[in-house]
Amino acid sequence: LVLMVGFTILINRTSLGRAQRACEQDKKMAGLLGVNVDRVISLTFVMGAALAAVAGMMVLLIYGVIDFYIGFLAGVKSFTAAVLGGVGSLPGAMLGGVVIGLIEAFWSGYVGSEWKDVATFSILVLVLIFRPTGLLGRPEIEKV
Repeated sequence: LVLMVGFTILINRTSLGRAQRACEQDKKMAGLLGVNVDRVISLTFVMGAALAAVAGMMVLLIYGVIDFYIGFLAGVKSFTAAVLGGVGSLPGAMLGGVVIGLIEAFWSGYVGSEWKDVATFSILVLVLIFRPTGLLGRPEIEKV
């Protein structure tokens, strides 16, 4: 929670966050306006690697063992959480993760744990049918 709040503040209130958002919208124009695009991309990858390292340490503390395939299911579920919450929205991705966790916990408790992934992806499909941008995503309006 502390990392999410800090990361959200960094993206929304710092010059690096403004540069990241500018590069996300249009790299060429951001470069023309004085943003060092290569530096911003490099720092973004460093931040992503640091967050992945924190996540890996949390998994190690919970499970106590690391193997080659331990990240596959976590990667699929994190992508699902980002899509469910709304791609491009940090609070949406966090909300998507919480919703997926609640779905799996309640489904495992009331129905059975062998079908929890089916329930998660079924709810993802239902959300995307009725809200294609996710729970907190906003539709992109492209001005020509």
